[in-house]
Amino acid sequence: MDEALETHPGADAAFAASAGGAAPPFLSSLLTSIETISRATSPGIPYGEHQDEDDKKRYRPRTFKYFRLLPFEVEDDAHRDAALRGILKNLYISIMAEDFSPGALHWTRELQGWLNLKFEMTRDLRARLALLYYHLALAPGLDPNTADRFSRMVITLTKKKHYLKPGEDLTLDWRPLWKEMKPLVFPSESPLHQGARRRSSKHLLKLCLHASSYFDPRERRAILEELLPYFSTSALSNAFIVAGALNVMLPTSPAPPTEPQSQPSDLFPTFFHLWSLMARSKAFDVCFIDILSRMARDYLGCTHVPFTEHGIFTREQSDLVFTAILRLTEIPVGQANSPYTSLDYASGLGVYLEKDRKKYPVPYMVARWIAHSLSPLCLKHESSVLASLEGLMESIDTFFHPSNQGSWTGFLAQLTYFLTDIFVSRWNREQSGELDVPPERRINDELKRRFVLALREVTFMGLFAKSSKVVNYYYSTLQGLAYLEPDLMLPGALQRFYPSLQGLVEVHRTTSSLCGLQMIANIMAKHKGYRCHITALLALALPGIDANDLGKTQYTLNFIQAVAYSIPFVPLVREDDKIHDTSLAMNWVQGEMERMEREGQDVKICYREELSDEDEANILRSSTAGLGEFVLALLGKVFALLENLPDSSHLRTGSPEDNVINTLPAALTPLFASLSPELFDMALEKLATFVSTHVVHQARDAMAWICNALCKANPEKTLKVFIPMLIVNIRNEIDYNGAASDRSSGTEVLPRDRALVWHVSMLSMCVVHVGAEVLKYRDELFGIAEYMQQKCRGLPTIHISNYIHHLLLNLTHTYPIDNALYEPDSVPNGPDIHDWGRTTHPADLTIKWHRPSPAEILFAVELFESQARSAARKIEKLMSDDPPVSRKGKNKEWSDELSRSLTALRLIISGVATLFDPERASGQRRSNGQAANGDGGDADGGAMMELDDDPLAEVADDDELKRQFHYPAGYPLSPEEPAYDRIHDLREEIGRLLSRTHDFLNVNQEDDVACFTALYATYRTWITDVGIERSAHPLERLLRLYKADISPFKISGLRKVYPRPLLIKRADAYQLQRVKYNAAYRKKSELDKQLLLNLAESCTSSYSDVRRVAQGAQDSSLKVLIGGRPLVIPVVLDRLRRALDENDHDRIKGAMYTLLFTTLIKTVMRDWRFAPDLMRLYIKTASVDKASIQALGSSALYPLLDFGKPLERMILYDPKVIDAAIRPSEDCSASIKHRNDFIRERRTKVEAKKAALGLELTKMARESHWKVASRCAIFALNCTLRFDTLGNSEFVELVAKGTNDPHPSLRSNYLSAFSALFTAIDMRAVYSHSYKNYLMEDELDINKRNVLVSSYGPDVTARFLEQFENYDNPEYYVDCDHPGWLVWGKEFTASRADPEPFLAYDEVEERVRDQIGQIITKDWLQQCFAYLKQEPRDSGADRFRMQNLVLLMNVFDLVHYGKTAATFDDIVDLVKDVYGDGSDKHQHRATAEILGALLAGSVDDPKEMRDRAWGFAAPMMLKIIADDLTPDNLSYWMTCLHVVIDAKDPRRCRELTEALASFRLDSSSNAAFKESAKVQLVEFIINDAGWHFRHEKPILEDCLAHLDHPYKSVRESIGRVIATIYRTRYHESFRDVSTLLDANKAASSIGLRAYQPTEEFAATIRDVFARLEKWRLEREPGQQTPSSYTSGSKTVLIWLDSMLSSQECIQLVPFFPDPFIDQLLHMMDVKEDPELMKLAYHVYRHLPNVPFRQGEDEAFIAALIRVGKTASSWHQRLRALVNMQVIYFRRLFLTQPEQRMMLFDAVGDMLADPQLEVRDCASATLAGMIRCSPARVRNPVILQLKERFERELRENPMPKRRRLPSGGTETPVDAQRQIVRRHAAVLGLGALIEAFPYATPPPKWMPEVLAGLATRAANDPGVVGKATKGILAEFKKTRQDSWGVDQKYFTSEQLEDLEGVLWKSYFA
Repeated sequence: MDEALETHPGADAAFAASAGGAAPPFLSSLLTSIETISRATSPGIPYGEHQDEDDKKRYRPRTFKYFRLLPFEVEDDAHRDAALRGILKNLYISIMAEDFSPGALHWTRELQGWLNLKFEMTRDLRARLALLYYHLALAPGLDPNTADRFSRMVITLTKKKHYLKPGEDLTLDWRPLWKEMKPLVFPSESPLHQGARRRSSKHLLKLCLHASSYFDPRERRAILEELLPYFSTSALSNAFIVAGALNVMLPTSPAPPTEPQSQPSDLFPTFFHLWSLMARSKAFDVCFIDILSRMARDYLGCTHVPFTEHGIFTREQSDLVFTAILRLTEIPVGQANSPYTSLDYASGLGVYLEKDRKKYPVPYMVARWIAHSLSPLCLKHESSVLASLEGLMESIDTFFHPSNQGSWTGFLAQLTYFLTDIFVSRWNREQSGELDVPPERRINDELKRRFVLALREVTFMGLFAKSSKVVNYYYSTLQGLAYLEPDLMLPGALQRFYPSLQGLVEVHRTTSSLCGLQMIANIMAKHKGYRCHITALLALALPGIDANDLGKTQYTLNFIQAVAYSIPFVPLVREDDKIHDTSLAMNWVQGEMERMEREGQDVKICYREELSDEDEANILRSSTAGLGEFVLALLGKVFALLENLPDSSHLRTGSPEDNVINTLPAALTPLFASLSPELFDMALEKLATFVSTHVVHQARDAMAWICNALCKANPEKTLKVFIPMLIVNIRNEIDYNGAASDRSSGTEVLPRDRALVWHVSMLSMCVVHVGAEVLKYRDELFGIAEYMQQKCRGLPTIHISNYIHHLLLNLTHTYPIDNALYEPDSVPNGPDIHDWGRTTHPADLTIKWHRPSPAEILFAVELFESQARSAARKIEKLMSDDPPVSRKGKNKEWSDELSRSLTALRLIISGVATLFDPERASGQRRSNGQAANGDGGDADGGAMMELDDDPLAEVADDDELKRQFHYPAGYPLSPEEPAYDRIHDLREEIGRLLSRTHDFLNVNQEDDVACFTALYATYRTWITDVGIERSAHPLERLLRLYKADISPFKISGLRKVYPRPLLIKRADAYQLQRVKYNAAYRKKSELDKQLLLNLAESCTSSYSDVRRVAQGAQDSSLKVLIGGRPLVIPVVLDRLRRALDENDHDRIKGAMYTLLFTTLIKTVMRDWRFAPDLMRLYIKTASVDKASIQALGSSALYPLLDFGKPLERMILYDPKVIDAAIRPSEDCSASIKHRNDFIRERRTKVEAKKAALGLELTKMARESHWKVASRCAIFALNCTLRFDTLGNSEFVELVAKGTNDPHPSLRSNYLSAFSALFTAIDMRAVYSHSYKNYLMEDELDINKRNVLVSSYGPDVTARFLEQFENYDNPEYYVDCDHPGWLVWGKEFTASRADPEPFLAYDEVEERVRDQIGQIITKDWLQQCFAYLKQEPRDSGADRFRMQNLVLLMNVFDLVHYGKTAATFDDIVDLVKDVYGDGSDKHQHRATAEILGALLAGSVDDPKEMRDRAWGFAAPMMLKIIADDLTPDNLSYWMTCLHVVIDAKDPRRCRELTEALASFRLDSSSNAAFKESAKVQLVEFIINDAGWHFRHEKPILEDCLAHLDHPYKSVRESIGRVIATIYRTRYHESFRDVSTLLDANKAASSIGLRAYQPTEEFAATIRDVFARLEKWRLEREPGQQTPSSYTSGSKTVLIWLDSMLSSQECIQLVPFFPDPFIDQLLHMMDVKEDPELMKLAYHVYRHLPNVPFRQGEDEAFIAALIRVGKTASSWHQRLRALVNMQVIYFRRLFLTQPEQRMMLFDAVGDMLADPQLEVRDCASATLAGMIRCSPARVRNPVILQLKERFERELRENPMPKRRRLPSGGTETPVDAQRQIVRRHAAVLGLGALIEAFPYATPPPKWMPEVLAGLATRAANDPGVVGKATKGILAEFKKTRQDSWGVDQKYFTSEQLEDLEGVLWKSYFA
């Protein structure tokens, strides 16, 4: 459970509570939950008593001594171990008896409970259990839900690595898991029909993610040998599946140095090679970063692998990873589109292996990779991971700015947060020795410093982000960085926060500052100098408490809370001292603030060196002198806030008001607790005065909470003031003001009663959680309770009951009464300055608890009796014959009175809930304290299954079994005491009274919703609140608060370094957890049964409100009472039956809700005493004629879908594993046998019931209305279809005939049932009629064989591909695409070329086949085909329907084997009829489905059958394709073709493949559609056959010959076909995995270059572009009509677009510089054809996004520069710029310095381009390039450029114009050029300024540049002046927010120069 406390279930939970929650629970620790960070490291130093004991159980001793801190004696280890042995023994019996659900599940749950109580088992046992559960979770035949439960247990047992180290304590085998996962992702590779028993992919994936870290790293090679042969990009999904499988399966921990090919240097080159095989895919980027980052983490401590400044990676690898990280941020550059294309949509079944992005955020993986590759080695080298991280942050820093937000914002925020978090965690764990890292790799101070500096600026920018979700990450980052380097972070933080708190900037900066302060308050309090700022900050924060801005108020309170937990509020000014007031501190802080303002954001402060200890102590003492004023001012602010709150009755929960009211007590509790005695008295006086003189009705609750906070801090002082005062005020109100003197109805408190309610509320909160102090006022408290009950009427009575409830809670509960910041003995003379920021170590903690004393219990019992009896009397009176209030009266007075009395009872019962004993409440102890059954039940298993003596009670829900083991939880009474009987008897009396009230209301006040609501709320409390006040969810509430409170103190990698009050909260939570564990569920007493039956009755009331309340109460009650469900189900079923007979809609609805939408549904579906009835009634509801009931019925269908499916019949597991793990010492065979017999008997009986029900439903379906029949069909199938019997003849007849039912929905239901029947026959035959074979996946497949790769000899690939060229007499068929694509395995699966007929049917199967055969006559087929041809009801269904195809394949199969009455010739005739003249698209759809079934179904049949089917169907299909295709029917035929040929050997379908492949284009034809349709079909065959298609040459030649086809649709098809042909030509075909690994390792550290273009391919490209060039020259410029050039270009562009946006784009890289760039630019110049321009531009923009290999970009960059400088057309020069910026940014980490300089020079030169547009674009490009460069590149370039442009500005003055005598002006010849050069210089300087739009303060060189522009160029005429003014205006615009700060960096002259240009006066 600590895990439950310490982690959030994934990141999402953490963000949900961002703005709303009480305190933003900052992601409190994503890490521990995201993936158990390998904590497999050396143990810390255990301390103390059980050292050796602890060592056997865990590696890291517990930080928190849970058992020592409890206020009661707990069991010893022996008791815990005995309980564990009991649990395991029962678990063993259940498993061996095959009693998995409920047996094994129940004991698993008990085991989970045992672990949750923080008990420890030995490591050895834990490992054995993990193995056992792993084995069971994968046992074939087990019910998927059970298996999922077991796999969750594996996860629980292995969650934390400090229990089990991978490899040492536990190693799991990956093979069984892969065996389960493989069929999910490679269905074609696995045995037939296994889908029905598959586990869900989600559960398997979850298990795999946890188990994989326990796989043996020595198996890495074996895993690669298993997975890599499946890799292929020819069928894209295979690549995604293999990458996903590697990511989830591959163990990443270090393998021993002796293992061959298992080290990073062997694997990484191949990983990078695989990565490059799928360029442009985001999924691949994520996948490989994930694997590499896990390896980086696991290898951090591994000494035998070399570790460099790039971690375990080489520089090339590291640069590639950073480039991928840059891509993943999806930051936009210039006009580029995304670096990713839509490739990931092709991942197919690979989706099953993708991790959930919420739980495993990508930035987390990135951060993990970076943080674990850092080491001090980075400091010594120019290029290192650290340098790249700095570069990355510098180059994208503008994207962190709040004004610049977009899709990247969240990613960057998470990245900074996770980087900091992992780094902090690593630093702390290295320091404590928990992480075992070689000394030279440990983080040192210098590395830590540089890391913090790298993230500092972006964090300060992010802190002021606009989105609350994003900003939360930055708060936590700030905390982590300040923790690492306070002197680097705190000055900057204070420099930014001070102005924000003084209100000088906009509001959201203030709230950000408050939240930031909350996170660093604790760190500041610990550090010298910074702590002196705290009191000043508190004072500045006070104005934040403001009723007009509740959000800000909440953050202010959170900040005050964080301070109160960190420092004592005690003035430390000594009497005799010279310091006696705050002046010293005030002056000092004032000075510091001025210094920060002066030095600006780069302020450097180091108090460690600046201040002497004594001075600092004096300043600190002086600053505490003002604490008293602060506390008074704070209370004043709070009172003002409360007086202005809106009325609370109108608030919804979760509103800002609500949050503030919840935050007030949270903030004030620690504040009051840390006040010095003098300040406490002051606060007490101020509060008491306010309470007694004001009544602020709407702030009643908030004020009461505040009083409570004060009372908890010092009960003695406060109660002395409050209780007498409040009691007097209450009596005055009642006696003199007539408060509550008469009955009021409604929900508003009358003004007259408000003061009374105010005082009662205060009183009730003053007496809770204050301990035994209340006993001093016993008589007053008791008296006022009696007095109020006697005098008061109306609404205030609820508040009075609430007061009694609180008083009872205070007396009877166990809770800590200890809020102090420090252990009492650690500050004997009160706190001093060294106590600031000090935390208490959990080992030193002692706690003052409150345990109910006998006197308190006595008081509580008396109070309970007097109050409960008076309420009961009132209820009796109200129900008597002459009630005090008329039941008929208006205003509902009677019902108000009754419901208030019931509420009073409810509150009183829950107040003493802890005194009730669950044993007694369930009627097991008699009143004399003796156990009812003599010996208290044997502990061993007698109680195990008391419920299911009736075998039909199929599976009792597993939570319905009794807890066997109880642990002391501090129950305060013993059964011998008189009080024990008194309260239990009274409770039973109340229960009987409730039952009477129920009967009375049902007779007399049936429509009185208010009374029923109150009554059932009381029912719920009466049943559930036994032993713990369950209805208030105390534990959950406490945990929620605890989580919110620890967030500002939680530092990764430290263990519970929290303030003392929070540690106490943690202990309290554990205490509550024990109480809750014991009171979890209990048996039912007679009275419980009575009340449950009452509830069941009301669940079907005719009033929907009553029903709703009753259903809720029943649900809660059933969770507590064991075996309650079978009690209420018959009642509700009976009600439903009656309601259906009477057609009473409301009650039908009630009963349906209760049975199908509450927790009853599970039981009622599994319990075969009730299931048949439920089903009959459910089916009957289908005929009720009311829309809402129909809707209910259909939404209930989904949970019922599994109804009646067969039980587990056989589970295959290895008893040896179970024996090895948990075999008990004694012999259990007798109990195992007894249990197993019972389980078997249950299976038989239940199956018999199901069969009978199935038969009944089958008969019902025949003669019923279609709505009823369609439900019957579904459930009859579930109940009837069985492996052993298949199904009775009635059922077979029903579905076979029903498939042609006139009603469409019925037809589809029967159709799927019929297909299921066929599948079952087939399945039974394939597994030789044995279920065991089916589970073992031992299939009988006569036509499959395994081919050994070695049989091919050395040139295996060539020989393998040769087979595909030859269609005649193949040896065998290879249907799968992957064998040999990347690497050859040992063998692959193939099918016989000459299949044998399948005849292995036994008599059961033959019987059914014969029966179906009789039904399928020619008429049946004719009808069936006619329905296929019907027009579908909605257009969505108008497509090729696979379900029809599947059924027809089965039917035709029977026809082929001669089993049916219809013959093959009948089919031939009928198909011709169906097709008719082919004029209607529905004829086409039906024909396509039938022909598809004929072709696809007969592929594996014996030759003569296949040839007969293909002989008819293939020619018919080809003829239709040749003559009858239209746009309407094309999609049917494409699907049909795809179904027939996809994933099959092309030689199997030779008729179609050959015919289609022989198609040639005809450019003279004008039938554009037909031509393009046929080309599309050709593309289909090539794509489906992939690299096995060997007849591509003629097609390719034909396409290339027709590049300039006149029709657009044909051209597009041609382009795609060419791309497809080239894409499928590529394959790598390594001999085996080790050759693959060696070849890549030998090539380079990043593996071989993928997709090397062949000579032939290069020749084709050159030839095609030469033709285009020729056509271009032939085309006349300005020609409007299409020409060969425009048509041919478009075809080529489609082809290039297709290739560039898929994985093989790098194949084209060598052709980018020449011919692509020039040709594309020419195409963009064809103004007459906009389509061509657009397409060419689209392709052109792909180029820089392609991931070039290192060194291959030089030519491309050179070509861009050439075009930019020399092209004649300015459009071309402009477009060259577009790609320069993109390639510069995408390859930031890869471009060589000389290329970088070339780009900068080129863009700089282009500023002087003659064309204005080019100059502007060059300026923007230059700014962009500077902005996205790392500082080490950026700074020298800036100085160089600044110098260059300033020189140019000086050298090119504005040319003077001479006046001519004739009156005109003369322009000097060279003037235009000079203006251009001057403009270039201005634009260049402008680019430098624009590169830093958000940098505050501006860089050092900027003011000078701005002033220079203003004085030199701003007044020039024309473009120069305009550009200058534009630059200056833009600068001013982006600086509006920060101008106050920025202007300080300019000299006064510079400011005057600027103002001369910009800030012109309006009136000038």
